[in-house]
Amino acid sequence: MTRLQLSADEVLTTTRAVRKRLDLEKPVDMAVIRECLEIALQAPSGSNSQGWHFLVVTDETKKAAIAKLYKKAFDDYATSPNAPTQQHKDDPSMAGTQQRVLSSAQHLADNLARVPVLLIPCCSGRPDAPGAPLAMQAGLFGSILPAVWSFMLAARERGLGTCWTTLHLVHEKAVADILGLPDEIAQVALIPVAYTVGTDFKTASRKPLEGVLHVNGWQTD
Repeated sequence: MTRLQLSADEVLTTTRAVRKRLDLEKPVDMAVIRECLEIALQAPSGSNSQGWHFLVVTDETKKAAIAKLYKKAFDDYATSPNAPTQQHKDDPSMAGTQQRVLSSAQHLADNLARVPVLLIPCCSGRPDAPGAPLAMQAGLFGSILPAVWSFMLAARERGLGTCWTTLHLVHEKAVADILGLPDEIAQVALIPVAYTVGTDFKTASRKPLEGVLHVNGWQTD
């Protein structure tokens, strides 16, 4: 396996949400996935709980069943107020970018079953438990998100593309039934994993830091 010759800063700034450039034909060896997950296990977790689980799905029948539910959720999302084309509507210069984001998301929804590997990170405990305080929810998510991001960075270094998605959670129980997940285990995302078509990913256009930075209080002027 050949690793990309990237600095830490390059990995951090060029790990993109990859959808259209996922290579749907090239297989991904489980050994590479395991290597990325070994790195993910080095991430911090609240109270060193390490309550994470990583469900790797390669079975074609199960991928197809999950993809069908994902597509159903996407079709509703694409016409909702949360769709990419409904974001940044106060900035006409963003219209083209948001349309490309929607097109990319549509491509993934149409082809999810063909992605070689689906990674579903899970956590022990339910952040959606009735009456769960914000601190508990933040603690649960904060104990799995760093590990998943570490996985995605490790994948980038190995020429793999990934994308953080959550639409399947609209049908979380149905997906749990497909995969035999216990009720007390919560899915937090679905990460498609595949080699990329080309590896020349660039930094993304972002709004200036000045618009989101607050020092010692919520000053906005």
